[in-house]
Amino acid sequence: MKKKEQTISGLRARLDADSLPKHVAIIMDGNGRWAVRRGMPRVFGHKKGADTVRNVVEQCRKLGVGVLTLYAFSDENWGRPRQEVSFLMDMLGAFLEAEIGTMKANGIRFRTIGRIERLPASARKWIDRAVAETSGNKGMVLNLALSYGGRSEILQAVQRMQTSGGIPADLNEAHLSAYLDTAGLPDPDLIIRTSGEKRISNFLLWQAAYAELYFTETLWPDFNEEELLIALIDYQGRQRRFGLTGAQLSPEAAARSDEQPLVVPSRSPR
Repeated sequence: MKKKEQTISGLRARLDADSLPKHVAIIMDGNGRWAVRRGMPRVFGHKKGADTVRNVVEQCRKLGVGVLTLYAFSDENWGRPRQEVSFLMDMLGAFLEAEIGTMKANGIRFRTIGRIERLPASARKWIDRAVAETSGNKGMVLNLALSYGGRSEILQAVQRMQTSGGIPADLNEAHLSAYLDTAGLPDPDLIIRTSGEKRISNFLLWQAAYAELYFTETLWPDFNEEELLIALIDYQGRQRRFGLTGAQLSPEAAARSDEQPLVVPSRSPR
């Protein structure tokens, strides 16, 4: 067995299938830099990045991740060179056209968040088709963030609330969450960012309140199964306290202290 295969086999053995994050969100960063470092135009990095998307979706589906959200195109990305934006929109349509059959065969439900109306009609056509043809699938949700910004999402949620009867006097988190683009999905448990940048860049600002953050120096085109497994194992090694103490969450730790263990109800999807 090759060394890389041994490494991946060992990582798989360390992964606890019962403690996987229900929702993994990824800021896919570094396509352009990957290409530039190789003396190639930026679009080659985006092409290689699309291959990584296919691989990561496949691996998450096999592992049993319930929701995978990929930050594919931000509000701010409209400011990039026109040719690059045009290429990305064309690539999006081609990607969906090629992958609808695979999503249907693997029980993957496709959906999007963001201001999809800003995308060209050619891309929206394949988005609408992918959403419609996979709507009955139950295996995993693949959620693409397109023309998306977290601040814009929250603002639009408030605007939608206003136009659908007004803001209630007893407004609470559940009310607002129901008007977000992610309504019906659990909040992300783990947010991964590639390329070494350590910020969330206007991504899922409301939903990321208690997400675990994982940053890797690896550029997105080089992010592979090994990198994904390492991120998931790192996540499983953390204690998610949600504002409580470690002793409250752990009966063993509480037995060694004056605190009493507290049973924390699981956070159910909206």
